[in-house]
Amino acid sequence: MSQRGMTLLEVMVAMVIFAAVSLALINSLGSQTRALQSMEESLFASWVAENQMVDLRLAGGWPALEKVAGQQQLAGRSWYWQRLGEPTRDPLLRAVEIQVRSSPGDDPRIRLRSYFFHQP
Repeated sequence: MSQRGMTLLEVMVAMVIFAAVSLALINSLGSQTRALQSMEESLFASWVAENQMVDLRLAGGWPALEKVAGQQQLAGRSWYWQRLGEPTRDPLLRAVEIQVRSSPGDDPRIRLRSYFFHQP
């Protein structure tokens, strides 16, 4: 007597394999989506930091040593930046660090550091 079709056990094993593969794919897609969002945030934060550095360079002069903070709109979101000038061992150089946060209390999403030369 020949059988046609699959037995109940074969169907159940196939369903378990399909469920395991589906869960693995869903987890993979979820982690890829989170990584993409993180990269997007880092990119926008770097643009905010670069914009602030360009504004500082266009203003000319010697960067102040005090802490300056502000907010900028980019990509439909508010970004919070903070700029701090720091002296260096060389009196003709001054370091400036710009930190950008997603919200005021968060850790910096990105830090951008640059140096300014002062001609006497």
